[in-house]
Amino acid sequence: MNNLLLDPIDIKTVLIVVLIVAVISVIFSLLIVLVSKLCAVKEDEKANAVKEKLAGANCGGCGFAGCADFAKALSEGKADVSMCGPTPNENKAEIANILGVPFSATEQAYAVVHCAGGINSKNKYDYIGNESCLSQALYMGGKKQCPNGCMGNGTCERVCPYNAIKVIDGVAYANKALCEACGLCVKNCPKKLVELIPKSSKVYVACSTYCKGKESMDNCKVGCIGCGLCAKNCPEGAITMVNNLPVIDYSKCSGCKTCAKKCPRKCIKEI
Repeated sequence: MNNLLLDPIDIKTVLIVVLIVAVISVIFSLLIVLVSKLCAVKEDEKANAVKEKLAGANCGGCGFAGCADFAKALSEGKADVSMCGPTPNENKAEIANILGVPFSATEQAYAVVHCAGGINSKNKYDYIGNESCLSQALYMGGKKQCPNGCMGNGTCERVCPYNAIKVIDGVAYANKALCEACGLCVKNCPKKLVELIPKSSKVYVACSTYCKGKESMDNCKVGCIGCGLCAKNCPEGAITMVNNLPVIDYSKCSGCKTCAKKCPRKCIKEI
């Protein structure tokens, strides 16, 4: 072994080995460059320009997998810029200009929860199970005696990327100042209690029951009884009764708050 170590090094053999390794390295480098060129994904300049103008929240409220995916869909004409709540109108107008499509500004919105029940409403049973409103709704429509009552399991709270919804005393509430109108809470509420309304709104209906007077009172201390006083006293005619429940037309509402003052159950809330 020692004799082998002491043998003189054949420089010619070493140079040949180094040359072979160098040639192989060059060949593989060229192959990598060639493959990267052939397999490269061409960037859509229009999509990139659109992405720069989006809010960048990556909330998924538009239904796409983040802002990049939404921008790509917009550039391909497969989506509409109005689907993005967090992006301000100024940026939406610039996006429309990039895409060469017409744009009509709409008022910024925020979420409200059409229920104020929670601890004020009766339960049919004690729910013990998966902490998901959908899971609870699968069993007898949820624990609430009111068929349209908030179940309070906080699915809307967990999906909100802006921490704008909190469950307080068994019912969800939205924070106007934090809400960016992404719409995830609207899509994920199994009872469909969450709605986006104009940010200029002064009142909203905090109830979704279609039950009539006595039944509603039996179910909930703050449930609408369908008396219609709000509609009768609205000076703008902005409220109509639909299935025993007031519906506000915000295009007519002046924000006088007469409805909230006249409601005997206080289920029309001032904002």
